[in-house]
Amino acid sequence: MGSRLHVREIQSGPPLPYPDDIRAFSKAYAESLDAKDPLHHFRDEFIIPSKKDLKRKTLIPNNETEETSDEKCIYLCGNSLGLQPRSTRKYIEYYLRTWATKGVTGHFVPHDDQLLPPFVDVDKAGSKLMAPIVGALGSEVAVMGTLTTNLHLLMASFYRPTQERYKIIIEGKAFPSDHYAVESQIMHHNLDPKDAMVLIDPEDLDRPTLDTEYILRVIDENASSTALILLSAIQYYTGQYFDIKRITAHAQSKGILVGWDCAHAAGNVDLQLHDWNVDFAAWCNYKYLNSGPGGMAALFVHERHGRVDLEQAQSGKEPYRPRFSGWWGGDKETRFLMNNHFVPQQGAAGFQLSNPSVLDMNAVVASLELFNQTSMAEIRKKSLNLTGYLEHLLLSYSQNARSEKKPFSIITPSNPAERGAQLSIRLQPGLLDSVLELLEESAVIIDERKPDVIRVAPAPLYNTYVEVWRFVQIFHLACDKALRARG
Repeated sequence: MGSRLHVREIQSGPPLPYPDDIRAFSKAYAESLDAKDPLHHFRDEFIIPSKKDLKRKTLIPNNETEETSDEKCIYLCGNSLGLQPRSTRKYIEYYLRTWATKGVTGHFVPHDDQLLPPFVDVDKAGSKLMAPIVGALGSEVAVMGTLTTNLHLLMASFYRPTQERYKIIIEGKAFPSDHYAVESQIMHHNLDPKDAMVLIDPEDLDRPTLDTEYILRVIDENASSTALILLSAIQYYTGQYFDIKRITAHAQSKGILVGWDCAHAAGNVDLQLHDWNVDFAAWCNYKYLNSGPGGMAALFVHERHGRVDLEQAQSGKEPYRPRFSGWWGGDKETRFLMNNHFVPQQGAAGFQLSNPSVLDMNAVVASLELFNQTSMAEIRKKSLNLTGYLEHLLLSYSQNARSEKKPFSIITPSNPAERGAQLSIRLQPGLLDSVLELLEESAVIIDERKPDVIRVAPAPLYNTYVEVWRFVQIFHLACDKALRARG
């Protein structure tokens, strides 16, 4: 993950050694890779939009032929919104049936054919399935809320500025919502963001990644006055995978608490939040974890911060870490006594506020069940191969380019250990709109970040090597067309 980590050191194994000759650029070679893919069968568990789906002006097909079209789009946008698992409909239908037939008693009545436990226990089912995805103990994870809300809740507990330590370190190009959250937390404590907010900006704007050594140097320069660090596990714009273990350990050695936004990492790379001793983390579940637009998020609190010891109160010590509290975070044995005496549950569950949306939880679990049929190590292994293949084909453009200068560059780190599934491709100025137009015409779904970057993210559970091959053929043609149009 860090700048000193080489490909051979990746636990999941190095990417496939793609041949340098013409074989790697043939569809037959891509098909051979799919034939050997142990995760290939998971593709059938997802609903992949067809070309007609994307162009149709109605949600319901006008005829049966249109509905059964097998001409699928090329969907490489799991970094923004994951595809719908086929089982999601069943999970939600079972939830609706329980609500319809049991009403309020559905909170407590179990069923022989249930997919999830009664409403009152669905949060525990979610955390149990989520924990292995992020390398956590079941007690360290809570499926709850939304990403930015969870970040605020966590910072309310972990950001406790003093006169000496009051700064928060964050990427200069963090996702805007993270920036706003940190800025507003600082202002909430009547501090000035200009002084208390340390932004880590790239040293070279043409190379917008952040070297681990540079991050550590910024930490050292501000160590005596910093209370908290909040960084992205994978940077949304560049796709860079930060060295979580090393950065966390270094900051903690300086007495700084460390949190991670894992929105682009959960379900993408094999996180080990517990073993890496991360203080806290939060993530959404609608990207690689396929819970649907704005689906329920999750958070991680290391077990050392989630302990509840009421005996400490007798000696004047805090019995548990201060936090914003709500009734669903309270002890389950006394929750319904309504005595207004808050005693939190042990672990991350004690950070919950309101009872969870059972509707949303069903959508999350439908996808998590699929992830739990394999492992993040296996998913990561395929991801390294799939994204490595994508990079290999993209870099072949120079062999057929019509101009001496490539119309694009890849700003994501070339070291596979320093990236997830996503490659961020920066186009020459003025080419973006033309390239996007042809991709759209060809039913290729990616996303863009103005003014000149497209993000391409093959998701291991449903994307194939042939899709990657097809995308690169179309993308190269789109670049050629854009260059000719520009003259």
